[in-house]
Amino acid sequence: MATERQDFARKLRKHSTTPEDILWSLIRAHRLDGLKFRRQVPLLGYTVDFLCLQRKLIIELDGAQHDAERDYDAARTQEIERHGFTLIRFRNETILNDRDAVIAAIREAAGTSR
Repeated sequence: MATERQDFARKLRKHSTTPEDILWSLIRAHRLDGLKFRRQVPLLGYTVDFLCLQRKLIIELDGAQHDAERDYDAARTQEIERHGFTLIRFRNETILNDRDAVIAAIREAAGTSR
């Protein structure tokens, strides 16, 4: 039986944003250096945008709404990192306009830089 958090994650997957769709197309199905990413994953009481469990790497995409949520995002990041995860954030505009830089940053954070 699905939990409320799982239902919420499922809803987010069904209604993803354009930047989420673009990033997902770049990293899904082991496309990025063989890493397995999942999207909209319940973790530690939050729902994270993208998770690579084998590298304990989380990718978050931030739209305009995050400008008003900086304190919440900072506390959330600290909590997640306390559990040994690395969390990197990208603005939606970066995903839309500089995919090469996004992929390079993900590779660096995952330790698979080329």
